[in-house]
Amino acid sequence: MSAPVPPSRGSTVRGALEAALSSAPEHGLTSKDLSALVGISEKDVADHLVHLEKSLKAQGLKLEVVPASCIQCGFAFKDRKRFTRPGACPRCRSTRIDPPAFRVTS
Repeated sequence: MSAPVPPSRGSTVRGALEAALSSAPEHGLTSKDLSALVGISEKDVADHLVHLEKSLKAQGLKLEVVPASCIQCGFAFKDRKRFTRPGACPRCRSTRIDPPAFRVTS
């Protein structure tokens, strides 16, 4: 079985991420959404977002993070600095976690 072919893009990965996030809906886009739109692995998205956040700051923009939340008890990971999905909820220990979502704001 061959690996999936990513869609062609006319810009850099971070440029494509920035374009996708700038036109993101109100609820934002998850790493999985961004992975499909840009054509990179889901694991690579978090690394690119770290660098994109710095680039956006220099442009006077902000990478807004809609925090991950526990599906079982509703705990929101508001103070989490990493862009990856948490492994388990600190309150109820459930591993059913909604991933964080991202968008660009001014």
